Amino acid sequence: MEPITVETKPIQGQKPGTSGLRKKTRVFKESHFLENYVQSIFDGIGGIEGKTLVLGGDGRHFNDRAAQVILRMAAANGARRVIVGQEALLSTPAASHLIRKRGTDGGLILSASHNPGGPDADFGLKYNTPNGGPAPESVTDKIYAATQGLTRYRILEAQDVDLTSPGLQHLGDMEIEVVDPVADYAMLMEEIFDFDAIRGLLSDGFRLRFDAMHAVTGPYAVEILENRLGAASGSVVNATPSPDFGGGHPDPNPIWARDLVAAMMSDDAPDFGAASDGDGDRNMIMGRGVYVTPSDSLALLAAHAHLAPAYKDGLKGVARSMPTSGAVDRVARSKGIDCYETPTGWKFFGNLLDAGRATLCGEESAGTGSDHVREKDGLWAVLLWLNILAATRKSVAELLREHWTEHGRNYYSRHDYEDVESDKANALIDGLRGKLSQLPGQSFAGLTVEGADEFSYDDPVDGSRASAQGLRISFTGGERVVFRLSGTGTAGATLRVYLEALEIDPDKLAEDPQEALAPVIAAADEIAGIRAQTGRDAPDVIT
Repeated sequence: MEPITVETKPIQGQKPGTSGLRKKTRVFKESHFLENYVQSIFDGIGGIEGKTLVLGGDGRHFNDRAAQVILRMAAANGARRVIVGQEALLSTPAASHLIRKRGTDGGLILSASHNPGGPDADFGLKYNTPNGGPAPESVTDKIYAATQGLTRYRILEAQDVDLTSPGLQHLGDMEIEVVDPVADYAMLMEEIFDFDAIRGLLSDGFRLRFDAMHAVTGPYAVEILENRLGAASGSVVNATPSPDFGGGHPDPNPIWARDLVAAMMSDDAPDFGAASDGDGDRNMIMGRGVYVTPSDSLALLAAHAHLAPAYKDGLKGVARSMPTSGAVDRVARSKGIDCYETPTGWKFFGNLLDAGRATLCGEESAGTGSDHVREKDGLWAVLLWLNILAATRKSVAELLREHWTEHGRNYYSRHDYEDVESDKANALIDGLRGKLSQLPGQSFAGLTVEGADEFSYDDPVDGSRASAQGLRISFTGGERVVFRLSGTGTAGATLRVYLEALEIDPDKLAEDPQEALAPVIAAADEIAGIRAQTGRDAPDVIT
């Protein structure tokens, strides 16, 4: 069992995105690809000799093999200990919690989040820093630089480590601690929420349905919702993690979680429905006959968070990604607390959370979380909803209606054009960027442009600046449209178009957001020429 040094050379295409490096699984399986990137992480963070790391993933295809490679490389690079989830499984929020609870030097998370899994689908790897959050650009830039000059990697020649049972083992001089992936996280949730109140709600005939989408959150949801809170057996569906997510797409939205939508819109619908994604950091919330947009969910949670024990003294502040609707801003103003607008990517919330400036954060892409970890957390959001429902004994629909009456309704939708040819997508954005200054005062589909710019963010904690974070167009009636290219795909480009309109008159609230947003949708296409530029007649996904 000796460490060896393998000669290699830089491999192109290893620049981390907003959530680490994501590629097709077959690319990660290519000769030296995984090893090169892992060594570049180790080198980019200054080496790992004597350090302790956390390791785990969402169980997708190649998760188990990649974990074994990483363990052998960690041992060869002098790591003192690696804490790894049983069967190499850890949800992303659970990994963040474990990094923080154990005071480790960071962790490696094997996941492509909401992207599909399988031999012909997607795989990913990211490094989280000692605060438990995704590596900021200052770190990922060093990792990328290391990929460009790599000439060797270190690995131990050894047999696979048995990860089937919790306990201590050794790999060379490195200690491996295999842990129950659920236990520490479940204990944290019991500290945050009023489990007695939620048990009382569930014992009174309240029915819920949680769709784990054949992903990593299944074991967590079964343990917490069914075993600890007393939800009826079978309330958690698709609970066994699968390497290809049951052949599905583990993205919790009305398109990919259509079975949940059908159940919640049926005559015999449960009282509450929810879904989570591949690695457990996203969520979708539904009530009987109603879908809650992520933006509305964030705003309502901020308004009622004080009903959960951990937030009973109020929130220090809230933060949202720029494309997320302004609904939470209105809640913050009513509570007299700060609201921060950041670029897309959870790493931008980290400084605000660490500095105590924000307590709740959220993204329009179904990510919500708080200062309990440094990642978004799907099951946490579900439990906060249940805590609020237990405390108020109102339905999801009632809570939404009351919220809109008090704060106004930000009609909101995201239109995704997936796998657009990169050249076409970039040409659309470049063309739109070039005419931003000319748009104010012009009218499109009956709406007059008030302002247009490209979003940049100056971090109020460390002073860093993030530029080119999305194109924003606002209209005189309070409507808004945002255009950006997603950094989470692995093929082509995904054009995301975010559409928003505000209605503050409770007597004018419409039921269908797409109908309310029709003028904004028309204006967005007229301004950007989406159909002409992409050849698409309609978006692939509407959320």
